[in-house]
Amino acid sequence: MTQKFARESYTIMNELVLPNDTNTLNNLMGGRLLHWMDIAAAISAQKHCNRIVVTASVDNVSFKHPIKLGDVISIEAKVTRAFHTSVEVRLVVSAQNIPSGTKVRSNEAFYTFVAIDQNGRTIAVPQLIPETDEEKKLYNEALQRRELRLVLAGKLKPKDAKELQNLFKEVVRE
Repeated sequence: MTQKFARESYTIMNELVLPNDTNTLNNLMGGRLLHWMDIAAAISAQKHCNRIVVTASVDNVSFKHPIKLGDVISIEAKVTRAFHTSVEVRLVVSAQNIPSGTKVRSNEAFYTFVAIDQNGRTIAVPQLIPETDEEKKLYNEALQRRELRLVLAGKLKPKDAKELQNLFKEVVRE
């Protein structure tokens, strides 16, 4: 199985928020942003897998700041962990108002994608090699996020979520 560096999956996508993208308050509609985030994350996942990927899950997406009509959004995506047939992608969304020169981080999320072959069957993906301290931190924490996703989806019993149990043991000790 091949290996790839996290940096090889780095993707940045920019969009200008136009009137058709906004609600009656001239804020970017959440659904439109989720659509754009899905595209950016899929590109990042495909760069890592060298395969077509399909969205398997979307974690909690927090909306920290409204994005306004005319803002330019930047969606940064990078694979944080590869499992057997799936990858986790972290997204960070920033909104920039070019005339005022302001820029805010508006959203963050993790998406999970599964790689598929030409017949639509899952296929193994390259392992990920984290290099920076941040990449290593996200890589190590990905096991906990994965277990939480699986528990919430009913695919893993809480008693079998060993990484989550270890996390709670650490919190209790502190």
